[in-house]
Amino acid sequence: MTAAHHWRPMTAADLPAVDAIAAIVHVNYPEDAAVFAERLSLHPQGCYVLQFEHERNDITGYLISHPWTFKQPPALNSLLCAIPSPASTYYIHDIALLPQARGGGAASDILAKLMTAATSFADNVSLVAVAGTERFWRRQGFVNVEDRALARKLTSYDDSACYMQRRLGADIPAIPA
Repeated sequence: MTAAHHWRPMTAADLPAVDAIAAIVHVNYPEDAAVFAERLSLHPQGCYVLQFEHERNDITGYLISHPWTFKQPPALNSLLCAIPSPASTYYIHDIALLPQARGGGAASDILAKLMTAATSFADNVSLVAVAGTERFWRRQGFVNVEDRALARKLTSYDDSACYMQRRLGADIPAIPA
């Protein structure tokens, strides 16, 4: 990551920028603004934005995550209503970076921070990889989770969506690009 960017906690004031980035980055996976607002409301400590250090309103990416139930990914564009307690996984709902913020290590930087924080909630982190991102997630130490019932749950995303998991506490280093 270049010195010009930094991650900070997301606030409600950031939600219009988050929605705009999602519309650019995830054209084929649209979600209502209410989905992002609810995730922030339910688990603010799992929501971050990436911005230039010297420009307050220039957000170039975001990460949304929360405790959840293993092998039960929320359907695309759905509200959670509540966070389970206890949780059996820490779920990465979404990470999105505008093209100008990619390639500098910003995603890896926030994921390293997230892996440490996630240990307070579960012994693993899970996500749904879409749009050809499976390779990126493998480099971060994630592996595919195969399950017939789970495959049916992924149909709200697309045919290439795959559920992935990374165990925590096993000192699994990220694989270099």
